[in-house]
Amino acid sequence: MKAPDQQQAQSSDTPAASPGDVDAAGQGSVDQHLLQRLADAYGVGTTFQGWDGLPHSVAEETLIKVLAALGVAAHTNQLIEAALAEAELAPWRRMLPPAVVVQEGEPAQVPVHVRDGATARLSVELEAGTGPDQRLEATQQDVWVPPQDVDGIPTGRATFALPQGLPLGWHTLHAESEGISAHGTLVVVPARLTTAQPLEERRGWGLATQLYSVRSKRSWGIGDFADLADLATLSGARGADYILVNPLHAAEPVPPVQPSPYSPSTRRFFNPLYIRVEDIPELAYLKPRRRATVDKLVEQVQGLNRNGERLDRNSVYAAKLQALELLYHAKRSPTRQAAFEHFCRISGSGLDDFALWSAIREDLAPEDPLWTDPDCALGSAEAESLREKLADRIGFHRWLQWICDEQLENAQQAARRAGMRLGVVHDLAVGVDLSSADAWTLRGVLAPGISVGAPPDMYNQLGQDWNQPPWHPGRLAEAGYAPFRNMLSTVLRHAGGIRVDHVLGLFRLWWVPTGNSPRDGAYVRYDHEALIGILALEAQRAGAVVIGEDLGTFEPWVRDYLAARGILGTSILWFENDGDSPLPPERYRTQALASVNTHDLPPTAGYLAGDHVALRSRLGLLERSEEDEREGHMATLEKMMGLLRERGLLPDGAGAALDELGSEERTIEALHRLLAQSPSVLLGVALVDAVGERRVQNQPGTTEALYPNWQVPLGGPDGKAVFLDDLPGNARFNSLLAAVQEALGR
Repeated sequence: MKAPDQQQAQSSDTPAASPGDVDAAGQGSVDQHLLQRLADAYGVGTTFQGWDGLPHSVAEETLIKVLAALGVAAHTNQLIEAALAEAELAPWRRMLPPAVVVQEGEPAQVPVHVRDGATARLSVELEAGTGPDQRLEATQQDVWVPPQDVDGIPTGRATFALPQGLPLGWHTLHAESEGISAHGTLVVVPARLTTAQPLEERRGWGLATQLYSVRSKRSWGIGDFADLADLATLSGARGADYILVNPLHAAEPVPPVQPSPYSPSTRRFFNPLYIRVEDIPELAYLKPRRRATVDKLVEQVQGLNRNGERLDRNSVYAAKLQALELLYHAKRSPTRQAAFEHFCRISGSGLDDFALWSAIREDLAPEDPLWTDPDCALGSAEAESLREKLADRIGFHRWLQWICDEQLENAQQAARRAGMRLGVVHDLAVGVDLSSADAWTLRGVLAPGISVGAPPDMYNQLGQDWNQPPWHPGRLAEAGYAPFRNMLSTVLRHAGGIRVDHVLGLFRLWWVPTGNSPRDGAYVRYDHEALIGILALEAQRAGAVVIGEDLGTFEPWVRDYLAARGILGTSILWFENDGDSPLPPERYRTQALASVNTHDLPPTAGYLAGDHVALRSRLGLLERSEEDEREGHMATLEKMMGLLRERGLLPDGAGAALDELGSEERTIEALHRLLAQSPSVLLGVALVDAVGERRVQNQPGTTEALYPNWQVPLGGPDGKAVFLDDLPGNARFNSLLAAVQEALGR
């Protein structure tokens, strides 16, 4: 997971009651046994295993704050006892569960709560187009459950078996009893995602890159969707099956924009920064004066495009927005207008709400009180008034998303035409920024006063705070998981795959209450059966593979569970070890994407040279001397070099010092040939490794003032910019890709 370089999260939500409040018995603290029972009832972990392998207890104050974020008051024994009773009674208050997720072909039962002794009926309304019969009856089972008293009303539970053979999809449950009715969401998901099965017969490989850094000589200073299509075409012609890109999620609607693609404004919609202006058809019909304005804007950013040191998103975006404004107001043909309107219809209210946020955010700072004022919340009279007042700006932001959608579709089509089996593989960030569009439009399903992070580990001994609000497990279920589904379906619309950053977050997340240090958090469990099932359903429908970034601390059964559900894992060469030695590649997982490195590590050329050691020393990030750190790093490298020599991939005598002419390129190719000896169904080649880049994209633990995280353009060994136009003649690029092809027996 990539930790955004920001300060401790803040929230304006009402804080939890102080744990020091005196309870009904006049005590200054609560009963620990009761508090732990309550935490367990709501999926809050009271202990966790630290990076040191030892169990650690979560502080009482932290548990109380986390429970408060879940809507449970727990600062007195009396409140805890009442909350425990309510936790048991809550399901009985509902006629139907808000959402039921079942695996295809598996028998499933649904409880229906009615007045004790009353008859009940349950039926399933199938999603349109998923079956010939749109309404199926469920069968009541002979299951007796003792009735409960719910606020003085004797309430019974009728148990129904769902019809056999329900198709995959999003269906609706309907319950009726004595004139009372209720409905809930029923999701039938695959028992196993099958999209990766063809890769078991013939393994695949592809490039991984940060799209913003990959520029052609036609770019506006930032890599864009047209560059993505060209890179797919170039690599597809050399045998690649996919292009894995950084998250393309939308950032702020106007400059300045957040550099980190892992701290977006929304995970559902895309960043207009990546639009190739010249590929918009309306450009051809601009009046001469307006076309001249666009040409002048291009001239202004040409200098930025040649800068090999640092990307300038803000200047590029400012120029693009001016050009896009002109194109938005250009008259569209009837066919183009119909396509735009169709896109808006299928995108629904989610697009409208995001466009509303974008229109408001153009003129208001993220810290403006409007964003946290309940009277200005989405759906309020004030928000609807702004929707009417800002209609044209809302239209502009809807149009931007349509253009993004069109150009992403073009990129995916180009990838498939080039022979790629998967095409574009998108990256899904863990969450969104605390001041984001999603934080405002989806406030009802996010936990207040909480930020997601990570507990202390050997690299971050104070823990991490990612400044991102988490899903509220209960409210997400009450929403029928619609926000989660909508996000996935949009990202997968023109994709051959999706990489889920920190996929372990679908099982549990480290919640850090406002005011706490990152180390003072707690794990909160999620319904992974539901979330993984929905992920598999949407991927199955899109024909896309799913790759889970399952690195870091996790419970042992998690990887096996993901593999059983058809979700690929992630294996990084430098992290795969057997004790103190590199793990032989034959022992890598089959169901995984294996690569030499990841964007959280330096490019391999820089890693082999130990450039990151010098950088971390210069930035004051080392906990021991630079000499000791380099000595340890070189010892690790030498073990890997030994394995390469043992396999005949490097000549005897070749070592980690890389002091021979050409040894760097040879070693990088050898590492990829070693990786190809694994059974992993997908192999990844970092574009930075193919061109000899040495600079790291993201240096954890730093701010922008210390290091330009996520702002490094693609460059070669000499630090000069490398353009897409140069790749066909780049000997190093062609040699590495040919080596991978050969190693895979192509």
